[in-house]
Amino acid sequence: MVLWVFGYGSLVWNPGFDFDEKVIGFIRDYRRVFDLACIDHRGTPENPARTLTLEPKEGSICWGAAFCIRGGPEREREAMEYLEKRECEYDQKTIVEFYKDEDSMEPTLTGVLVFTSTFDKVLNKYYLGPAPLEQMASQIATASGPCGNNRDYLFRLEKALFDIGHEDDMVIELANEVRNILGKVGKGVVLKEKKKPIGPTTTTHLPFMSFISGIQVHPMTDATVAMDS
Repeated sequence: MVLWVFGYGSLVWNPGFDFDEKVIGFIRDYRRVFDLACIDHRGTPENPARTLTLEPKEGSICWGAAFCIRGGPEREREAMEYLEKRECEYDQKTIVEFYKDEDSMEPTLTGVLVFTSTFDKVLNKYYLGPAPLEQMASQIATASGPCGNNRDYLFRLEKALFDIGHEDDMVIELANEVRNILGKVGKGVVLKEKKKPIGPTTTTHLPFMSFISGIQVHPMTDATVAMDS
């Protein structure tokens, strides 16, 4: 038996489990959204982080990485035990088709597992729902937890997608807004909230490594990276 798992967030750069093969590709009719709360890794119950989930959207594609676990039920069980603990905020497992070629409608892999969420605040206590760009950026800029701060999660995702050659305009726009907020806070500027929706236009990311005066960023240790979600 073979288990394939699709990663679209931190699994792309930090799978954290033993796998046999990693393939870069995408799934169709889903897009990333920062609509899920994290209260035990990069946030707290009082100040939850915003992390990724997938939102169904016809015509969209979401690039990431598929990981293969071979070797029988025991290896699959070990991988799933790790993933279910790490991805504890996700209340669904969805089976998807995985592609490598945008010009082909024939999937490279079928039966690929991906962790997803129920979009209902009553049924899913971790679902935050959408918010204006600046509100999400302000939350990401300030949240932190045992695995590090929320902004590192966003910046690492931005770089990971750049490294695989498939950047996400929403991620770039949100990361740039977080950098702008950190810069304003570092200069002592009082921020006023204003609604600004995420637009569909192509954006250019600011430098990945920005040293902001007055802002102390706490890097994650190797011990905490493994359980990041």
